[in-house]
Amino acid sequence: MHWGFGAAAALAGSIAMVAIRAPHGHRSMKVKVATSRKGRLEKVLLTIAWAGFFVPILWMVTPWFRFADYPLHPVPFAAGLLCLVVGLWLFRKSHADLGTNWSITLELRENHKLITSGVYRLVRHPMYMALGLYSIGQALALPNWVAGPSYLASFGVLFVFRLRHEERMMRDQFGKEYDDYAARTKRLIPGVW
Repeated sequence: MHWGFGAAAALAGSIAMVAIRAPHGHRSMKVKVATSRKGRLEKVLLTIAWAGFFVPILWMVTPWFRFADYPLHPVPFAAGLLCLVVGLWLFRKSHADLGTNWSITLELRENHKLITSGVYRLVRHPMYMALGLYSIGQALALPNWVAGPSYLASFGVLFVFRLRHEERMMRDQFGKEYDDYAARTKRLIPGVW
């Protein structure tokens, strides 16, 4: 087993992410899906995201990616830990603010509401911001050129190919209410984009 500070940080982050998401997923699955846009592309994107999430675990328990190891340096490691912690906090807050209005895929639940409060008053996609921070943190904290950036690469693919479809789904569901919300908030970075 491959172990060290980087592996410990990645493992702790992965466990925290699952622990944060599980109760929200369980709760939202109790609410019937009203609209689903889960097509072939969405299934491929989710598979890619899951693969990127599990590569660091494979790095820890197999010798497959050892050829890409490099020495862990304290400054990037500390920056990575900070990104992981902030990303996980924002991930938890995003789920809490959404409540049962959350789905792992492009779905709207019965009585789905447009959430514009909490962290959603700052940006339209704080959960993506959280996952972006988390994946940057993992890339900095995990001393391997394959396992470190694996989630950043897979999340990047998911984000690029899903965002437009997700926003179209929300616009179709909420119309002017979503347009007004989009006019006063940025997508990912407050005041920037």
